Amino acid sequence: MPLPPVRGDRLEGRNVVEEALIRKRRKVKRIWLDAGARLDEKLQGLLAMAAAANVPVETVERSRLDRMSITGVHNGIIAEAAEIEQPTVKEAIEQAGFDAFFVLVDEVQYEHNLGAILRSALGAGVTAVVIPTERGKGLTPVVQRVAMGGAEAVPVIREGLSSALAQMHRAGIRILAADMEGVAPWDLDLSGPIALVLGGEDKGVSDALKKRADAIVGIPLAGGLQSLNVSVSAAVLMFERVRQVKARAG
Repeated sequence: MPLPPVRGDRLEGRNVVEEALIRKRRKVKRIWLDAGARLDEKLQGLLAMAAAANVPVETVERSRLDRMSITGVHNGIIAEAAEIEQPTVKEAIEQAGFDAFFVLVDEVQYEHNLGAILRSALGAGVTAVVIPTERGKGLTPVVQRVAMGGAEAVPVIREGLSSALAQMHRAGIRILAADMEGVAPWDLDLSGPIALVLGGEDKGVSDALKKRADAIVGIPLAGGLQSLNVSVSAAVLMFERVRQVKARAG
């Protein structure tokens, strides 16, 4: 049997498909399920949501799922879904208000890094993640699988980063660029509306983007370590903001 063409997004794995059904930001068009899958409580719940949303489910041999898979890890379930409609930076700023918390990521080349950043962004209450219009990875199937639902809840906006930062500056959002030579995050005020700028795996934040920053933030390291993985750095900085906001709230 020929493989179905990809129209929209291919979602692979139970958690990713489940989050798409729960969040309802886009239409899940159909689901393919491993005919030998064990019908446990989690899978029953997923199928109940699919039925409630009138999503057709087709049981197929696992070998067919293997051939359909783009990520190589489907966990017995693949879905076809419409692409997520994303806001513009301007719209996201207007919707966020004083709680605005943006993460801008320049030229991330490894899909697992962007996926991990999105997963942390969901947990940290990030307003949106902004990535360049063309450079770096976008919302690929691998990114969405690694994000474990983060891509369903956190908008991923593709716009020029310089333009995005200019809009944020005009809106009164403080801009913090990440660099290992910067001030420790616990010595900076990370509360209020902020935008955190992260560089790619090899280059870091460009000088042009650093010039737009109100402050440079870095993570002090021991043991002679020179740097952290970009997704780890992002998580450390995001959750330091969470800690500060909660501490100020009492």
